[in-house]
Amino acid sequence: MDPDAIGRLLDRHEAALVLFARQLCDAPEDVAQEAFLRLSALEREPDDPGAWLFRVVRNLALDSARAAGRRRRHEARAAAESPAWFDPAATDGPDPDAVQDALRTLPREEREVVVAHLWGGLTFEQIGRVNGASSSTSHRAYMRALQTLRERLGASCPNREKT
Repeated sequence: MDPDAIGRLLDRHEAALVLFARQLCDAPEDVAQEAFLRLSALEREPDDPGAWLFRVVRNLALDSARAAGRRRRHEARAAAESPAWFDPAATDGPDPDAVQDALRTLPREEREVVVAHLWGGLTFEQIGRVNGASSSTSHRAYMRALQTLRERLGASCPNREKT
């Protein structure tokens, strides 16, 4: 299809197509862009390009909404089936919900190191390879994270050299 014709159609319909898709899905700009990509792949202009674009946007938006719903259901199921971070029967130690909340407040890099080391059993060398950092950088992030968690949870660490 002629690039100038696509440009004119983009100028004329893009805002309305995004608004239309926004009613149906969470990624309206992506859906509108995909519709124009499909239009550009056509050999000739459709008889009614405006209606064609709206139909394609509608179909793509519905597909996107279904995919997002499937993804949310899958993520919820996976979260429900994943093991708890803490032993719910344990009565000693900090409150698991408070620890999870405190973990969520850590910077992503520090949180990744803590989870990979404590729950994943990775060494700092392995974590460094995963994160693209040195083992010492990973260890420093881990120590910063533990210090932050101690402060937020009001916990002390009597055997600091063993952490």
